[in-house]
Amino acid sequence: MRLWIRGGRLIDPSQGLDGPGDLVIAGGRIVYAGPPLPGAPAAAQAGSRLPDAGALGDGAAAGGGTGPNPAGAGLQVLDARGLWVVPGLIDPHVHLRTPGETHKETLATGGAAAAAGGFTAVACMPNTRPPLDDAIRVEWLAMKAAAEAAVRVYVVAAATRGLAGDEPAPYAALKAAGAVAVSDDGRPIARAGVMVRVLEGAAAAGLPVLVHAEEPELSAGGAMHAGAVAAAAGMPGSPATAEAVMVARDLLLAEQAGARLHVLHASAAVTLDLVRWGKARGIPVTVEVTPHHLLLCDEDVAAAGFHPHWKMNPPLRSRRDREALLEAVADGTVDAVATDHAPHHGMDKDCPFPEAAFGVVGLETALGLLLTHLVPRPLSPARLVELMAAGPARILGLPGGTLRPGAPADVTLIDPQRRWVVEPERFASLGRNTPFAGWTLRGRAVGTLVGGRMVFRLDGGPVPVPAGETAAQEAAGTQETAGIV
Repeated sequence: MRLWIRGGRLIDPSQGLDGPGDLVIAGGRIVYAGPPLPGAPAAAQAGSRLPDAGALGDGAAAGGGTGPNPAGAGLQVLDARGLWVVPGLIDPHVHLRTPGETHKETLATGGAAAAAGGFTAVACMPNTRPPLDDAIRVEWLAMKAAAEAAVRVYVVAAATRGLAGDEPAPYAALKAAGAVAVSDDGRPIARAGVMVRVLEGAAAAGLPVLVHAEEPELSAGGAMHAGAVAAAAGMPGSPATAEAVMVARDLLLAEQAGARLHVLHASAAVTLDLVRWGKARGIPVTVEVTPHHLLLCDEDVAAAGFHPHWKMNPPLRSRRDREALLEAVADGTVDAVATDHAPHHGMDKDCPFPEAAFGVVGLETALGLLLTHLVPRPLSPARLVELMAAGPARILGLPGGTLRPGAPADVTLIDPQRRWVVEPERFASLGRNTPFAGWTLRGRAVGTLVGGRMVFRLDGGPVPVPAGETAAQEAAGTQETAGIV
């Protein structure tokens, strides 16, 4: 199928695109992204010939020239007026609970949640049961995800055998099986000597190391951020220094090993200062932050009555830390936004705060939260797309994150004005553990395409129709395909 997405606002920081334009897809790949093409359907109805999709000149391949002629047999047209047309969003940090905990999430439900949130690809963490620490498990999960998930699922393999932090996993075999990175996410690699071997081995295999930065002795027993709020409530706390000292260690070790280091779910101001130092020094380090750490702090935990849905690791930190994270996403220090989507069964959260499981879901709320609270200030739309598409692709070496001709046709259609209320009972995910229930948001994904195929369409969202049908509708003055009703 050939698809012509026309009339939207193309936003693709990888090409410097931000303005009215058209996108043409053929054979599951993007063949044109640029200024509006000639031959609108209404003109075709009046006797003009819609251009032919097979006629792709050199200019089209480079994103310039007169562009391709998209019409012809099998052409579908999607009217994107009023919508943003952006590279498919990528979440570099999710927990899909397969294998071993499918009562919390499955590949099908997690994939559906991702598609509903505008994500065309996710990277799943290895803290499963059993862990993803050998090539057979990695290959099995990749194949199973390809068959069951609506979106692309990339596998992050374990950094150490059994996630025990004692012996590096076999990185060359893991990469050959399809792993895109290694991590012991959910727990730190506490021993510096082991971490050196992990970094050296991953560097030799060409894999980035994704670190869960938490010094275990400093954070032991902590249920929330160690600060005035925790002290007043008598809650055990985990200090920001528990994160920072591990980031400082790993930056120095990554420099020594020549390894790529990615800091997962940064939560503290001092962590961002350390990352800035590392980048200035030339260390190949990247860092992600989550929507919940950008929008909430420890004061909100108390205001919510210490509800277990406000418990995550790292914890929501101080107001000052939150403000520092916002500065870091605006000034370019932060490379990606990740959800750390961590679904739990209700019984894991139906208990007192100190005893509850860590983690919140985020695939279906992340985009709306950021559009509502951070766009256009402190983030421009282009910067948002950089953080949610191009940045994650660059960190993990993935083929998406761009609308360049030749790239996979992974596309997210966003209605920036669509208002909606977060209703966990309507989530596609099995997890309902969100602190954002009841929030009214502005902006959400209304269509998600993977390989040119629509895998999610919000009710009332845009529908591809045959080109001739679109022309007839426009000539009759109807608006049946004009974006959101």
